[in-house]
Amino acid sequence: MNVSFSPRFLNNIYFKHSWYKHRLQLYRLFCSHKTCSNHSPDTSNVLEPELDRKTKFKHKLLEGPNLKDFFKDEHLASQEHLPEEEVAPYLRFSPKTNIKRKVYLDVYGCQMNVNDAEIVLAILKNNDFEPTKDLIEADVILILTCAIRDSAEEKIWGRLGFLKGLKRTRKKDRPSLKIECLVSIFAGLLGCMAERLKTKVLETSDMVDLVAGPDSYRDLPRLLSLTDTDQRSVNVLLSLDETYADISPVRLNENSISAYVSIMRGCDNMCTYCIVPFTRGRERSRPVSSILREVEQLSEKGVKEVTLLGQNVNSYRDISTDTKIDNVTTLAKGFKTVYKPKKGGLRFADLLNRVAAVNPEMRIRFTSPHPKDFPDEVVEVIRQHSNVCKNLHMPAQSGNSVVLERMRRGYTREAYLELVRSIRLKLPDVALSSDFICGFCGETDEEFEDTLSLMEEVRYNQAYLFAYSMRERTTAHRRFKDDVPPDVKQRRCLKRNKI
Repeated sequence: MNVSFSPRFLNNIYFKHSWYKHRLQLYRLFCSHKTCSNHSPDTSNVLEPELDRKTKFKHKLLEGPNLKDFFKDEHLASQEHLPEEEVAPYLRFSPKTNIKRKVYLDVYGCQMNVNDAEIVLAILKNNDFEPTKDLIEADVILILTCAIRDSAEEKIWGRLGFLKGLKRTRKKDRPSLKIECLVSIFAGLLGCMAERLKTKVLETSDMVDLVAGPDSYRDLPRLLSLTDTDQRSVNVLLSLDETYADISPVRLNENSISAYVSIMRGCDNMCTYCIVPFTRGRERSRPVSSILREVEQLSEKGVKEVTLLGQNVNSYRDISTDTKIDNVTTLAKGFKTVYKPKKGGLRFADLLNRVAAVNPEMRIRFTSPHPKDFPDEVVEVIRQHSNVCKNLHMPAQSGNSVVLERMRRGYTREAYLELVRSIRLKLPDVALSSDFICGFCGETDEEFEDTLSLMEEVRYNQAYLFAYSMRERTTAHRRFKDDVPPDVKQRRCLKRNKI
């Protein structure tokens, strides 16, 4: 049988045979080099440079850092790869740098600001600052600001302008004068007044040297030490647990027979017009034992009247470990919240009962409450204790249910009126006061008339009227338009004042 192959097929076979033969020769040369490199000089000339490169690479790996060098503990133990640690001078804090510097407090806003000023004084006195009531001799000027409305901001900006001129005139004689801005109500994670002050003041002018939020007062000595190095310092961080419970406030007026006691901080109500929940933070309460101890000390000093303070004072709830847990959550009838019902801990009625029992001759007040937190148990405690003042502040904000819903107040006009009737039935001699907002977003003349009729029906002993001022970062700022003209707001306020 004759078999014939094409030239192309024969060429392919020959090529494959030659390729395998060549690879086999290289393999044999490599083996002979490993076993007997001295007897194969021709092979060494070809492979030796390649082996040298591999050897050099292995040596580099051995000489370089290994895996242990990348662990922190190994670095700290050997100190071979770490430079000598140096602390920046402006981070070193020593209370001695601020010995006997005189500090002047300028307080704006509500009672909470007054109490915060007393806390600030206590912290600074413990760090060798000396309070002064003379603005001229002060080395440090602290301004506790309020910006709940535009009018409050305008006052503060005007004051800052005055202090800026004072600072310039003092540079020649006493160059150490510092103007600091303690943002007590508006300081937040979401860019409210503290952030705005940092941007507008610290970065664009020389008005102030420091901005501090309501939960950073403990950090003031360190922040003030930073200003000694001609730096501007900021701390506007909020806290979930700061209540300053362990700090005994230094009273601004030691001879006064009345005093403020802060029992809680923050607010969870999230009313659409209000910036406080974003800037004061979430609600947190002081332990009952801490509050009672402070009230007892005030009683021993001869104080005759104590006002319990909080952004939403009657939502107080002590959930510390030394209190009895009660899972019952109570609100006034017909009221609701935007948050989940809170459970456990001692509530405001329990605290009020204990505070009133400290000294039956001491008058007890509280502010500022929310109507939803007036369940029957709170009203009953007020009725039982003669030293608990029968003056209740019940901010309604509006008399129209649609506007109240837009404000996210958690109640209707009817529910509010029913609560008033219930309180007056149990406390016939009660004196009621309230807050009202004129010209909230979308408020019509008819809705405003409902507010006037509410005031006439309730017959408040006192009412506070405010033209609506939209605040950035609030829910109303994001969802609604401030569409009521300023002149209409003022006209409505004047009309209410006539009532």
